[in-house]
Amino acid sequence: MHTTLIVLHLLIVLALIGVVLLQRSEGGALGIGGGGGGFMNSRGTANILTRATALLAAGFFITSLLLSVLAGWRPQGPTLVNPNAAPTQVNPQGPSILEQLQKKGPQGPQVPQSK
Repeated sequence: MHTTLIVLHLLIVLALIGVVLLQRSEGGALGIGGGGGGFMNSRGTANILTRATALLAAGFFITSLLLSVLAGWRPQGPTLVNPNAAPTQVNPQGPSILEQLQKKGPQGPQVPQSK
């Protein structure tokens, strides 16, 4: 599942790059495709490319979110730094750091009280 989603994500990225590069430049600052005639000379083609860009951008956003959710669910296994580590659980069921700090109470500098 994870590998399939990564492949789909990469295909969407490549298609998005291609569709963005095919669009005609309207600015003129850094765009190369602003000349007259050629492949992009009708308004209908520009509308199709705009819609394709929006759909591919939405697909990119959705697959990015799904990949981040799947990465949070997977147990952490060995890494390059520590290849012999046993898989650990990402979200342990113990008390959180905030709960541990609340149990300890305030820890500030101890100021002696003068009488």
